[in-house]
Amino acid sequence: MKPFIVLLTGTLLALMITRWVTGAWQWQLAARIGLSMMLVFTAIGHFAYTKGMAMMLPPAVPFKVALVYITGILETGAGLLLLLPAFTAFTGWFLIVFFILLLPANIYAAIHHINYQTGSLDGPGLSYLWFRVPMQLVLIAWAYYVAVF
Repeated sequence: MKPFIVLLTGTLLALMITRWVTGAWQWQLAARIGLSMMLVFTAIGHFAYTKGMAMMLPPAVPFKVALVYITGILETGAGLLLLLPAFTAFTGWFLIVFFILLLPANIYAAIHHINYQTGSLDGPGLSYLWFRVPMQLVLIAWAYYVAVF
């Protein structure tokens, strides 16, 4: 829920500021800025909650901690690249693939009641997916908007 709030708040704030500065509604720029803010926000979790995020990966996945750090770096990099118009389309398409690839880890975490913040097995369970799956679809659509328009 927090990433979604950061996405919407960042986008609306960017929309208002760009309107005030340029005199025009800069929807695409605001969407890029909001998504960038959300990605940097979520990337911080990869470094603050490494143990819990590593638990979100099935046992067969090797190098879990390294993957958590790598995905945190990728999220930070993508967030920064969204702010550079020359890289917007590439980054948008990268994020579509990235968000699709992350969904199984979220499903695994929900099935196993993983609480990534505490690194324990007292997470919300399958009810979490009622929010997470639609949010993932929104993120994919948002990245598509950023990549194409």
